[in-house]
Amino acid sequence: MKGFLQALETQRWDDHRYYHHSRINQALHLISALSFVIAYALLFTDPALAALIGWLVAMTTRQAGHFFFEPKGYDEPNQATHEYKEEIKVGYNLQRKVVLMAIWLLSPLVLLVDPTLFGIFAPYTSTAEFVRNIAQIWLVLGLAGLLFRTVQLFFIKDVQTGLVWMTKILTDPFHDIKLYYKSPVYLLRGELIDPGTSRQHG
Repeated sequence: MKGFLQALETQRWDDHRYYHHSRINQALHLISALSFVIAYALLFTDPALAALIGWLVAMTTRQAGHFFFEPKGYDEPNQATHEYKEEIKVGYNLQRKVVLMAIWLLSPLVLLVDPTLFGIFAPYTSTAEFVRNIAQIWLVLGLAGLLFRTVQLFFIKDVQTGLVWMTKILTDPFHDIKLYYKSPVYLLRGELIDPGTSRQHG
C-alpha cells in the first residue's frame, strides 16, 4: 500500500509540474473539479445529468486549459521539451485527447443514424429524450475511456501504474480543488505562470 500511495503522489506531482504551469489552466481546472464533484453527487440520483455536467462543463473547461493556455514551448524548470512531455504522459496526452474528444463530439450522430442505438434505447420522441440518450452514451464513453487507458497501461507499463492512474483520475477533482483553489486570486494579481512548478518535490 505504501508503494501504491508513493506512486500516486509521484503521478500527481509529475502531472502538476509538467502540465499545469498556466494559472488560467489551473483556474479552469478548479471550475472543472467543482463541476466533477457535482457530477459525482448526481451519479446516484440522475446519471444522465451527471454525464451532461461532466462532459459539457467539467471536461470542456479542463481540456480548454490544456489546449489553449498551457505553454507548449521548452519547459525550463523541468528541462523538458513539449514533445518529451507528450511522450512520457501516463494518461491521455494531447494527441489521445483529440481522439477522445472527437469521439465525444461525433457520438450524437449515432442516434441520428439509429435512434434506438441497435435496440438499446426506445426511439426518442422529444428533444429532451434525445439529449438524455446522448448523455447516457457520454456516461458510457467516460467509463470506457477510463477503463481503456487503465488496461492499456497494464500492458505498456504494469498493473500498478494503471491502477494508480485510474485512482488519480477518479480523485483528481478533490485534489485539484485543494491544489488550485487560489488560482483565481493569483490571476487577479496578474500572475499567469505558477512559479511553484519549478520547485523540487518533497
